[in-house]
Amino acid sequence: QVQLVESGGGLVQPGGSLRLSCAASGVNYSINAMGWYRQVPGKQREFVAVISGGGNPNYATSVKGRFTISRGDAENTVNLQMDSLKPEDTAVYYCNLRGYSLHGPRYDDYWGQGTQVTVSS
Repeated sequence: QVQLVESGGGLVQPGGSLRLSCAASGVNYSINAMGWYRQVPGKQREFVAVISGGGNPNYATSVKGRFTISRGDAENTVNLQMDSLKPEDTAVYYCNLRGYSLHGPRYDDYWGQGTQVTVSS
């Protein structure tokens, strides 16, 4: 079974930085994208950033220019460097892995448990 574990969350002042990391285990997909979503109470989970199996990143407009997503040195790991943090970035951040089938246009989504990021003075 696929499992994802996030780390690196915490409390930071506005304008500060945090680096989130995610490691996936039990992954049998040869092609996968990994990304980050965030959620606050009472709202739907929101897309933040994703990086494809080929290393192509995409970002939500709200974080473009401030956040950087990258794959880690180990397989099936991903990082999110968050700079110039704002109070509105406060949320639980979830790691996502989307595994693609080699035999057709099918994929599966997997999620981590989440890590809290709080931006406050």
